[in-house]
Amino acid sequence: MNNNDILRRLRFVLDYNDTKMLEIFAKTGLEISNVELHHFLRKEEDTQFVPCLDKALCHFLDGVILDKRGLKEGAEIPKPTKLNNNLIFKKLRIAFEMKEQDIIDILLLADLRVSKGELGAFFRNSEHKNFKPCGDQVLRNFIKGLSLKYQGK
Repeated sequence: MNNNDILRRLRFVLDYNDTKMLEIFAKTGLEISNVELHHFLRKEEDTQFVPCLDKALCHFLDGVILDKRGLKEGAEIPKPTKLNNNLIFKKLRIAFEMKEQDIIDILLLADLRVSKGELGAFFRNSEHKNFKPCGDQVLRNFIKGLSLKYQGK
Protein backbone atom coordinates (compact mmCIF):
# COMPACT_ATOMS: atom_id res chain seq x y z
CA MET A 1 0.00 0.00 0.00
CA ASN A 2 1.23 3.48 -0.67
CA ASN A 3 1.00 6.30 1.85
CA ASN A 4 -1.61 8.21 -0.15
CA ASP A 5 -3.90 5.19 -0.23
CA ILE A 6 -3.52 4.74 3.53
CA LEU A 7 -4.28 8.43 4.10
CA ARG A 8 -7.42 8.27 1.92
CA ARG A 9 -8.68 5.12 3.63
CA LEU A 10 -8.06 6.48 7.14
CA ARG A 11 -9.83 9.72 6.27
CA PHE A 12 -12.88 7.64 5.38
CA VAL A 13 -12.62 5.41 8.48
CA LEU A 14 -12.29 8.40 10.80
CA ASP A 15 -14.86 10.47 8.87
CA TYR A 16 -12.53 13.51 8.84
CA ASN A 17 -13.29 16.56 6.73
CA ASP A 18 -10.56 18.82 5.32
CA THR A 19 -10.46 21.04 8.40
CA LYS A 20 -10.07 18.08 10.75
CA MET A 21 -7.34 16.57 8.53
CA LEU A 22 -5.35 19.82 8.63
CA GLU A 23 -5.86 20.01 12.39
CA ILE A 24 -4.53 16.44 12.80
CA PHE A 25 -1.39 17.23 10.79
CA ALA A 26 -0.87 20.42 12.82
CA LYS A 27 -1.05 18.55 16.17
CA THR A 28 2.48 17.26 15.51
CA GLY A 29 3.78 20.48 14.00
CA LEU A 30 3.28 19.84 10.29
CA GLU A 31 1.42 22.72 8.68
CA ILE A 32 0.12 21.84 5.24
CA SER A 33 -2.27 23.79 3.04
CA ASN A 34 -5.69 22.66 1.91
CA VAL A 35 -4.28 22.42 -1.64
CA GLU A 36 -1.44 20.13 -0.48
CA LEU A 37 -3.94 17.94 1.34
CA HIS A 38 -6.06 17.60 -1.79
CA HIS A 39 -2.97 16.64 -3.81
CA PHE A 40 -2.23 13.89 -1.25
CA LEU A 41 -5.79 12.59 -1.51
CA ARG A 42 -5.83 12.30 -5.29
CA LYS A 43 -5.45 8.99 -7.13
CA GLU A 44 -2.09 8.18 -8.70
CA GLU A 45 -3.38 8.60 -12.23
CA ASP A 46 -4.48 12.19 -11.52
CA THR A 47 -2.09 14.81 -12.93
CA GLN A 48 -2.18 16.77 -9.66
CA PHE A 49 -1.30 13.73 -7.51
CA VAL A 50 1.55 14.36 -5.06
CA PRO A 51 3.09 11.42 -3.17
CA CYS A 52 2.57 11.52 0.58
CA LEU A 53 6.04 10.97 2.02
CA ASP A 54 6.68 8.88 5.14
CA LYS A 55 7.28 12.05 7.15
CA ALA A 56 3.83 13.44 6.34
CA LEU A 57 2.00 10.15 6.98
CA CYS A 58 3.92 9.70 10.23
CA HIS A 59 2.83 13.20 11.32
CA PHE A 60 -0.76 12.28 10.46
CA LEU A 61 -0.69 8.96 12.35
CA ASP A 62 0.93 10.57 15.39
CA GLY A 63 -1.67 13.35 15.17
CA VAL A 64 -4.46 10.77 15.21
CA ILE A 65 -2.90 9.20 18.32
CA LEU A 66 -2.71 12.62 20.00
CA ASP A 67 -6.27 13.45 18.98
CA LYS A 68 -7.72 10.19 20.26
CA ARG A 69 -5.55 9.61 23.32
CA GLY A 70 -3.81 12.88 24.14
CA LEU A 71 -0.17 13.43 25.02
CA LYS A 72 1.13 11.60 28.07
CA GLU A 73 2.22 13.91 30.84
CA GLY A 74 5.87 14.82 30.44
CA ALA A 75 6.08 13.27 26.98
CA GLU A 76 7.13 15.14 23.86
CA ILE A 77 5.48 15.09 20.47
CA PRO A 78 7.12 12.21 18.60
CA LYS A 79 9.54 12.90 15.77
CA PRO A 80 8.59 11.45 12.38
CA THR A 81 10.31 8.21 11.43
CA LYS A 82 10.64 6.06 8.34
CA LEU A 83 7.49 4.00 8.08
CA ASN A 84 6.77 0.40 7.19
CA ASN A 85 3.55 -1.60 7.42
CA ASN A 86 4.44 -2.90 10.89
CA LEU A 87 4.90 0.60 12.29
CA ILE A 88 1.72 1.89 10.61
CA PHE A 89 -0.19 -1.09 12.06
CA LYS A 90 1.29 -0.40 15.50
CA LYS A 91 0.39 3.31 15.40
CA LEU A 92 -3.19 2.45 14.41
CA ARG A 93 -3.42 -0.09 17.22
CA ILE A 94 -2.28 2.59 19.66
CA ALA A 95 -4.64 5.24 18.26
CA PHE A 96 -7.67 2.98 18.51
CA GLU A 97 -6.52 1.55 21.87
CA MET A 98 -6.84 -2.04 20.69
CA LYS A 99 -5.82 -5.24 22.38
CA GLU A 100 -4.97 -8.45 20.50
CA GLN A 101 -8.54 -9.75 20.48
CA ASP A 102 -9.85 -6.38 19.22
CA ILE A 103 -7.47 -6.57 16.25
CA ILE A 104 -8.37 -10.20 15.54
CA ASP A 105 -12.07 -9.23 15.56
CA ILE A 106 -11.43 -6.29 13.20
CA LEU A 107 -9.52 -8.56 10.80
CA LEU A 108 -12.36 -11.10 10.92
CA LEU A 109 -14.75 -8.36 9.78
CA ALA A 110 -12.60 -8.21 6.64
CA ASP A 111 -12.58 -12.03 6.37
CA LEU A 112 -8.94 -12.43 7.39
CA ARG A 113 -8.06 -14.94 10.08
CA VAL A 114 -4.88 -14.29 12.05
CA SER A 115 -3.68 -16.18 15.12
CA LYS A 116 -2.55 -14.40 18.28
CA GLY A 117 0.98 -15.68 17.66
CA GLU A 118 1.09 -14.31 14.13
CA LEU A 119 -0.38 -11.02 15.27
CA GLY A 120 2.19 -10.71 18.06
CA ALA A 121 4.98 -11.26 15.53
CA PHE A 122 3.91 -8.10 13.67
CA PHE A 123 4.44 -5.97 16.79
CA ARG A 124 7.81 -7.40 17.84
CA ASN A 125 11.11 -5.59 17.48
CA SER A 126 12.44 -6.13 13.97
CA GLU A 127 15.58 -7.73 15.46
CA HIS A 128 13.59 -10.37 17.34
CA LYS A 129 13.81 -13.90 15.91
CA ASN A 130 9.99 -14.20 15.75
CA PHE A 131 9.43 -10.83 14.06
CA LYS A 132 7.27 -11.03 10.94
CA PRO A 133 6.91 -8.25 8.37
CA CYS A 134 3.33 -7.08 7.96
CA GLY A 135 2.27 -7.48 4.36
CA ASP A 136 0.09 -5.10 2.41
CA GLN A 137 -2.80 -7.58 2.53
CA VAL A 138 -2.88 -7.62 6.34
CA LEU A 139 -2.69 -3.83 6.62
CA ARG A 140 -5.28 -3.33 3.87
CA ASN A 141 -7.66 -5.78 5.57
CA PHE A 142 -7.12 -4.17 8.96
CA ILE A 143 -8.07 -0.76 7.57
CA LYS A 144 -11.01 -2.37 5.74
CA GLY A 145 -12.11 -3.94 9.04
CA LEU A 146 -11.85 -0.55 10.76
CA SER A 147 -14.03 0.87 8.01
CA LEU A 148 -16.61 -1.86 8.46
CA LYS A 149 -16.65 -1.35 12.22
CA TYR A 150 -16.71 2.44 12.32
CA GLN A 151 -18.57 3.27 9.11
CA GLY A 152 -20.85 0.23 9.01
CA LYS A 153 -20.37 -0.32 5.29
